[in-house]
Amino acid sequence: MTLELQIRHSNSSDVSLDDCAGFSRVFGDALEASSLLTEAYVLEISSPGIGEQLSTERDFKTFRGFPVEVLHSSKDNSEQRLEGLLLERNEEALQINIHGRVKRISRENVIAVRLTNPGR
Repeated sequence: MTLELQIRHSNSSDVSLDDCAGFSRVFGDALEASSLLTEAYVLEISSPGIGEQLSTERDFKTFRGFPVEVLHSSKDNSEQRLEGLLLERNEEALQINIHGRVKRISRENVIAVRLTNPGR
C-alpha cells in the first residue's frame, strides 16, 4: 500500500525538499503512533511542483492550454479565483477558457496565475 500526500504552503510559496522531509517525519511518527494502518505501507510526500506560479512571458507561452488558477481583483476590489485553461496573455489582458467560455481579465486586475492539476 502506498499513502501519497501532497503538501503546499498556505501562502503559495514553493515547497522545498526539506519541507517534505520534515512533514514526512512528523506525519509518519503520528501515523505509526495512531495504529490506523495495520499493514505495511510506503509514505510518499510531495508538492504540486516548484515554480507553479507563472510570471514570465515564456511561462505564459509554454503553458498555453494548461489548467491554471487566476487570482484577480474584481470590480468591487475583492479577490476572486477562477480556474480554467490558459489561452493567452497579451499587453491588455489574460484569457482563460472556463468550460468552453472565454474569460478575459484585465492584466491590471490579475494578482497571480498558477498551474493547477485538473480535477483537484
